[in-house]
Amino acid sequence: MGIRSGMMYTAGVMSVGASFISWLLSKEYEGDIARADRWGLFVGEWAPTFFALGVALRLEETREEMISGQPMEERGERMSRRFGGRVPAGI
Repeated sequence: MGIRSGMMYTAGVMSVGASFISWLLSKEYEGDIARADRWGLFVGEWAPTFFALGVALRLEETREEMISGQPMEERGERMSRRFGGRVPAGI
């Protein structure tokens, strides 16, 4: 699969930042606080969608790893590299 869960998580975080920047710039240029709020909320609504897609993709990635039959030690090493040398609890 071309799109990974990490990409969706990154898009969600970027959406939160874009929401704040959109609100700030709209507030400055429009002069109307209500319109600025609507712009910020519009962009901010993307973040939960990206995070939900990230979770769904992560579940699919985990399922594919389990089906492929890789040994748990090999999977643990890959997960360790993916998370900067430490495996998160529950994985």
